[in-house]
Amino acid sequence: MPRYAPEDSLASPRFTGPSTFARLPQVSTTDDVDLAIVGVPFDTGVTYRVGGRFGPNAVRAASVMLRPYNPNLAVSPFEVLSCVDWGDIAIVPGYTERSYAAIEGSVAPIVEAGVVPLLIGGDHACTLPHLRATRSRGPVAVIDFDSHTDAWDSYFGEKYNHGTWMRRAIEEGLVDVAHSIEVGLRGSLYGAEDWTVLRSELGLDYVTTEDALAAGAEATAERIRARVGDRPTFISFDIDVVDPAFAPGTGTPEPGGLSAHDALAIVRSLTGIEFVGFDVVEVIPAYDPAGQTAFLAANLAYEMLSLVALRRRGG
Repeated sequence: MPRYAPEDSLASPRFTGPSTFARLPQVSTTDDVDLAIVGVPFDTGVTYRVGGRFGPNAVRAASVMLRPYNPNLAVSPFEVLSCVDWGDIAIVPGYTERSYAAIEGSVAPIVEAGVVPLLIGGDHACTLPHLRATRSRGPVAVIDFDSHTDAWDSYFGEKYNHGTWMRRAIEEGLVDVAHSIEVGLRGSLYGAEDWTVLRSELGLDYVTTEDALAAGAEATAERIRARVGDRPTFISFDIDVVDPAFAPGTGTPEPGGLSAHDALAIVRSLTGIEFVGFDVVEVIPAYDPAGQTAFLAANLAYEMLSLVALRRRGG
């Protein structure tokens, strides 16, 4: 049996004990650990709504409802993986590049130890240091679920924020662009080039929300798997790819998105991929009155760790 596993919610109520992801032990070690949940309470990079610094705690609180068996993937992930809640990274509020250094410095040793980090943000600007922390795995294929490209060159003249991280990551050689894809683009644009630049200049592929809804979850997942191939892969999941009817607690909501079911179905269909990291970002509890955004984020994270467990088990 794995060394680290959740508390048994049939033996002690879910509302007892410290608030950790899925009631996992809070341990900051890579010894005998396969996957680590890491909170990244950073929201200095946003341009509209703030409050993502409180996202990790909200997702942890919602995650107490997770149970040990995933019926859709027919796997008990915590029987396959030794998982811990690493706690939160001590970011520097208001200082982007100092926070980036803190994030990379905390996550890189996890990756280098062969542990898969599952990072809970925080705003999407923190994905750049998340990817910097994967340097030891070489350029990685990135599956970016997002209603926005986040590939602008600058925003208000600034190079580092939640609208520019993808371009910076490509420039730094962190992204295997030939095997990377953005999924769920939608909403009004400043111009057609906001999307077309992904293929014409950056070498990325993309699937709009309309494409995904027309094709269905399994066909969309198959397109993603075909793009990624056998490359080491990182999923970045911006919760705003989901329609705000299902996930209102986010920073830049765009109507007309994926349903909660669509999002879960696509993610859990990404079987057979070698994942080296994940993040779930842009959850803002202040705009999430019933907690549905946090509950969805927790379940998406559960599907992600289940994918790692399924591959490790050989399923």
